[in-house]
Amino acid sequence: MILNKDFRLRSICSDISSHFDTVQHYSELSITMKKLNDMKRYKEALTSFRRNKQNGKIISDMAINQALKSCTNMKDLAVGSDIHSRYWSRIENNSYTLASLIHFYAQMGNFRHVQHLFDVAKKKTNGIYAAMMKSEIMSEICSTLMIFVCLGYIKQCMYNEAINIFREIENPDEINFIHYFNACAGTESKETVPLIEKILSNLHTCDADNSTVLTSAFDAFIKCGNLSRAEELFSKITRNVISYGNLMKAHNKNDQAEITLDLFEQMKSDGVQPDPIIYVLVLNACANLGIISISEAISQQIPDCLLAYLYIKNALIDMWGKSARVDKAKDIFESLDHPDTIVYTSMINSYGLNGMGLLGVELFYKMPPILIAEETYVCVLQACSHTGLINEARVIFNTINQKTEKIYTAMVDCFSHAFLFDESQKLIDIYESDHMPSPTMLTALLSGARNRKDRDLAEKVFHRIEKNSSQLKNRLTSASILLSNVYAATGEIEKSSSIRDKLYRLGLRKQIGQSVTAINGKLYKFRAHDRSHPEIDKIYFELDRISKELIEHRHLYDASWITRPLYPNETIASVLCGHSERLAIAWNFVANPNTSTIQITKNLRFFGLIMLDETTRLIAYIRQCDILVGTEE
Repeated sequence: MILNKDFRLRSICSDISSHFDTVQHYSELSITMKKLNDMKRYKEALTSFRRNKQNGKIISDMAINQALKSCTNMKDLAVGSDIHSRYWSRIENNSYTLASLIHFYAQMGNFRHVQHLFDVAKKKTNGIYAAMMKSEIMSEICSTLMIFVCLGYIKQCMYNEAINIFREIENPDEINFIHYFNACAGTESKETVPLIEKILSNLHTCDADNSTVLTSAFDAFIKCGNLSRAEELFSKITRNVISYGNLMKAHNKNDQAEITLDLFEQMKSDGVQPDPIIYVLVLNACANLGIISISEAISQQIPDCLLAYLYIKNALIDMWGKSARVDKAKDIFESLDHPDTIVYTSMINSYGLNGMGLLGVELFYKMPPILIAEETYVCVLQACSHTGLINEARVIFNTINQKTEKIYTAMVDCFSHAFLFDESQKLIDIYESDHMPSPTMLTALLSGARNRKDRDLAEKVFHRIEKNSSQLKNRLTSASILLSNVYAATGEIEKSSSIRDKLYRLGLRKQIGQSVTAINGKLYKFRAHDRSHPEIDKIYFELDRISKELIEHRHLYDASWITRPLYPNETIASVLCGHSERLAIAWNFVANPNTSTIQITKNLRFFGLIMLDETTRLIAYIRQCDILVGTEE
């Protein structure tokens, strides 16, 4: 197994130019020794080296390198080992000479030394990797060296190089496959998925049923963003706390909290004991859902011995804050003697999410300055934004010495929520004076323009986003939907439809709005105009009742929230009543007519939030119950 010629040539040229000073290394002795070695007069070359050493003359690094080559060709382990011992302090700092020493021991068959030298190498150059591959003895040894090389590349985060090395192995074994999939996982790139698929499809029967190999492939699929394939392998591997944790983490990242909770139940059924990390992942899932009943059920399952862990307490503060139980979050916070940055920030965020921005600001000022981080500033500014504390936000923003893009964006969002668009644009101009335009910052302004139904501003901001974010498809899609909503809100339905038609032709899709609710400990998810529920007829019958009750209380449906032309069989009320949130509310009344509390989590922050909140409050008044609607932040 030998590296291709181009690889070795590049390695040699690179290492020579990087590590050899012409005056020192190309000494007369080294030139003489090279000539003798080229003529295969290795013993004479070593004699010249020994004579110069005895005469006290300066020995260059190139001369040491030539001496090692002589020993390698003569199979002289004793002299080579002596050179290693005598000149190690110089060899270890010269990657070219170190590569020669590795090659020497490889030829001697001393792979314990080979691996040790490879591990201690301060800089693993291509020459060193090439040296690891130059052994011309039995293929089993070459395969072992391949493993060393792959491990070296993986340790250095050179994952693509490790993948390329794998292709040099003629008969890969279990260890090779594991290292290959580990390297694929390290890339964390969707482009790597076909490489994983290709190797997985060509596994021998014994490896195709090998749980260890499949587990490494499972991890690679997760890291590279193909959850569907990972879940296919999940049923074939030996499931443990690590594999469950990896899958839960991935689903949390993809805003699929309900799947994480399903995995938690499956994990217990499999007899796998949850560890603290699993509980943190499950608490994070509960935080994303923000449903009190689910949060309470999960929190009761945490063993008392784990409640002392700071990261468990922080996850609980985050969960309770996002589940509208800021009182419980506060109790945990006040039980801590020395809250850290994360705990303070989570508590400030909890206040902000629950309309208690002033308490969030007060806590911010009580926080030791040394603990304040970027995320802390972002959370306190967002708390001000949620509760209209514009002056407080200005004061905090002006005291920040190092303002990052996230901090600027939070302040722009604060101004935009208050419809202070001139101040928002001034802030953006200041940021862009020495930075590239920020699509996130501009989107915050566009969202404000949408809520104010400011068509001219929306168009202006959209074109700036389009100009600077043409490669960011998700960002451009979101901006297009916002502009489409503005057109619809101002009565320009044709323009609104034109934008959506263009997105459809380009294959771009907006994020689908969903509402999640829990009844008797079971989660239910609804999309707009969803008809997949088995009790859908009862749900729509209940929706019709709710609509009539709203009209009786003089509620007027706002047609500006409809972003497309009505179909012949539709009315303004029927379209607006089909929103996912309204379906979730109706199902709660169908399942439990006397319910006193309904809680819903929505995955979209901007879509119809103001109008739906007003309508929801009226429904709660009519039905004499509490309805809590949260958004995934």
